[in-house]
Amino acid sequence: MTLEEILTRAPVIPVLVIDDVAHAVPLGRALVAGGLTVLEVTFRTPAAAASIEAMIAEVEGAVVGAGTVLDAAMRQAAADLGCAFAVSPGLIEGERPQGPVPLLPGVATATELMAGLAAGFEIFKLFPANVAGGPGALKAFQSPFPQARFCPTGGVGAANAAEYLALPNVICVGGSWVAPPDAVRAGDWDRITALARDAAALAKS
Repeated sequence: MTLEEILTRAPVIPVLVIDDVAHAVPLGRALVAGGLTVLEVTFRTPAAAASIEAMIAEVEGAVVGAGTVLDAAMRQAAADLGCAFAVSPGLIEGERPQGPVPLLPGVATATELMAGLAAGFEIFKLFPANVAGGPGALKAFQSPFPQARFCPTGGVGAANAAEYLALPNVICVGGSWVAPPDAVRAGDWDRITALARDAAALAKS
């Protein structure tokens, strides 16, 4: 699948920090059951790689990607694990859209956005969205950069996701609110499915 095909599957991409591999499969199944089929597992914990492998192997209907990809080697590692996509918090020097796995690079400024466009990217993660100007920044980017589309992440939650999704240059949003750490630790998969269902129901204008 192309990055666009992946990001248009649902309005919200869960951003998951998994500390215990045993949580990976039931968490993934709970999110998919709620209608969120694209899952970003961040490379922030020792359990991340094994969690990705378990989700890919055992969560039917999930499209699994790796987040917090910081360099070309980590992008390759994501591909080697079988990820469908990779997400970076910023631009990775020398990386292009063509590579071992589709890459969603992060930007926070117009200068970074121009560098990303020059490298051939057209879809970006605005990160951290709340610090980088939020919906106002995305509205300002629309006129000078009409070809750019965004997945804002960072400070996006149930209270403001719809505001982002209403913007014409927003393709989806990313957020961790659909998998609260206390619910994951408690194995409260029904709660997570309910949160996912609410998030999946958010309309993309």
